[in-house]
Amino acid sequence: MPRFFVDAPLALNACVELPPAARRHAINVLRLRPGALITLFNGHGGEFHGELLRAEPGQALVRLDAFLDPAAELPFTVTIVQGLPGADKMDWVVEKAVELGAFDLQPLAMERCVVRLAGERAARRRDHWQAIARSAAEQCGRNRVPAVHGLLTLEQWLGALPDADVRLMACPGTERALATLAPPLGNARVQLVVGPEGGLSERESAALAALGFAAVSLGPRVLRTETAALAALAVLACAWAPGS
Repeated sequence: MPRFFVDAPLALNACVELPPAARRHAINVLRLRPGALITLFNGHGGEFHGELLRAEPGQALVRLDAFLDPAAELPFTVTIVQGLPGADKMDWVVEKAVELGAFDLQPLAMERCVVRLAGERAARRRDHWQAIARSAAEQCGRNRVPAVHGLLTLEQWLGALPDADVRLMACPGTERALATLAPPLGNARVQLVVGPEGGLSERESAALAALGFAAVSLGPRVLRTETAALAALAVLACAWAPGS
């Protein structure tokens, strides 16, 4: 059943108009016609199933007939703290991290970043990544859209470090393997820092370690920056929440 994110209040028996982007996708791409069954969600929990009543170039109207709240989240939260990679690799990280269950994503400008963003350009990229997160949530069946936060430097992020129960940094060659960590208690908050191309600098690793970030490896092979966070999410889900 096609799923669409709608940034509006949803309620049983309500008639909801699809926003322009969703309307174009439903009518022009999926070729949906009146009578088609679709799912809407607004990121505030649960999803609504409904019927497409009207499908016209200027309006697509859906009547909401049922509410469901399927379990699609991990039993712990993981914040991916990603050193900004080059080219369009951050697009890939955001999309796949949402599919794999990340709670939110924090891009960081770090010493070895190839790409430098600031000001309006950084704001546009953040909006672009948030749109990718919404699309990924639509596709993978999550009813919560992970936030992609605005770009910060490592110093800015550490200066207002959010609380966490588990703090990790990916460091190739470290003896402690991520898969061997004991699972934390339920509802744990996990922060995972992944460096950009070239990894974390010695200064950055030291700053993170001083604040309780434990160095972990993802195996004997050195992964690309756009692969590391995704591999880590998969490992944590399998080791700490089998079946999730």
